[in-house]
Amino acid sequence: MKETTIAGLARAGGVGVETVRYYQRRGLLGTPQRAGTPGHASGIRRYGEDDIRRLRFIRSAQTAGFTLDEIGELLKLDASEDRHRAHALARERIVALDAKIAELSAARASLHRLADACGSTSKGPCPIITAFDQE
Repeated sequence: MKETTIAGLARAGGVGVETVRYYQRRGLLGTPQRAGTPGHASGIRRYGEDDIRRLRFIRSAQTAGFTLDEIGELLKLDASEDRHRAHALARERIVALDAKIAELSAARASLHRLADACGSTSKGPCPIITAFDQE
C-alpha cells in the first residue's frame, strides 16, 4: 500500500491542504499519528489509499449536493450498511436539488428577458440595471 503526505492526499483528492485539515476537524477524515521514533512525534503523518478513497467520496458527495453534515452521516451509514437511511438522504437531496434547479431556471428566464429588453432598444435606462436597482 502506497502512503503519502497530507499534500499528496490533498492533490489526489483535488483539494487544498487546508480543506483536508478542515475535514479532519469536522471528523470526516482521520488524522494519522506522526511517524517517528518512540518518544519523538516529530515525523510526518502518512495517509493511505483508504484516506484517498474517503476524501474522493467526500468530494463526490459534495458535488452531488450533500452538506458536510449529511456526508458525515453517510460515512457512518456506510459502516452500518443502513441502506434505508442512505436512500432517504438521497431522496431528500434530490428534492432540494429540484427546488434549486427550478429557482435557477426562473432566474435564468428572468435574466434572459431583461437581456433581450436591454438589447432591443438604445433609449432610456437599461432594464437590467433598473431591475437590480430597486430598494
